[in-house]
Amino acid sequence: MSGPVVVGVDGSESSLTAVAVAAREAALRGVGLRLVHAFGWPSVHTPLKAPPWSATGVREMVDGTLADAELRARTIAPDVEIAREVVVGEPVMVLELETRTASLAVVGSRGLNRFGSLLLGSTAGHLAAHGRCPVLVMRGRPEPAGPVLLAVDGSPRSAAAVGFAFAYASLHGTPLRALHAWNTHTERSYGAPGDPPFVTYDEDRLRDEEERLLAEAISGMTEKYPDVEVERRLVRGRIRHSVIEATAGAGVVVVGARGRGGFTGLRLGSVSQAVLHHAQCPVAVVRAEEE
Repeated sequence: MSGPVVVGVDGSESSLTAVAVAAREAALRGVGLRLVHAFGWPSVHTPLKAPPWSATGVREMVDGTLADAELRARTIAPDVEIAREVVVGEPVMVLELETRTASLAVVGSRGLNRFGSLLLGSTAGHLAAHGRCPVLVMRGRPEPAGPVLLAVDGSPRSAAAVGFAFAYASLHGTPLRALHAWNTHTERSYGAPGDPPFVTYDEDRLRDEEERLLAEAISGMTEKYPDVEVERRLVRGRIRHSVIEATAGAGVVVVGARGRGGFTGLRLGSVSQAVLHHAQCPVAVVRAEEE
């Protein structure tokens, strides 16, 4: 998709970090940048002694927030076309609509809990589950020189995440580490068609099958992106723990919105949710193309 890079802005340091990253991504991709501020009226729970909000004061606050964000973006990517948008509505719904025409959405992991702000904690989780384009959540400490960490589960639905990870690595000129975690409780169907899952605990056989699954998951991409240096890493252990541990030192971790074993209607798998909350680097969540 050649749409713009969209970033949620609320004036917090987390969102300004997201703006800087979004500006770099827009420059690398050769697309525009949209700075979006979702505007809503104070809730009924506003303290009685809180100062009244005037239209002029609100306009000045919003204009100042977006001006600071644009200045940060232009410092990073002076040649990128930048659009500023103020939209009345719930932040999660506003940004979800923006993802329908964007090539990438970037948000901070936490925002401001005040009038006119984007509650980026909840917004990030909602967009990761329901966004129509890849969603990059800025958390942890970005390591620009770190590899792209791709969490491979081998499911057909993860193909979009694999493609995004390779394209991202090629765009940034960084190596890619394809990680596949497994254990003896990983559900697979081996052997004859009538064999039930968990039919065997032959560890050598299981390891061979998991190695084959990892190789097959990335085989087409290694030919499409010959410039990307790839490291395949097979880890036996708890899947969520293994992926989270591997995020230390990574530039970004890429996960699918819902992987193997996901339930219909549950748009964000348990591994993706755990990574989103505990990763030590930015997290890119990519939904399957057919969704």
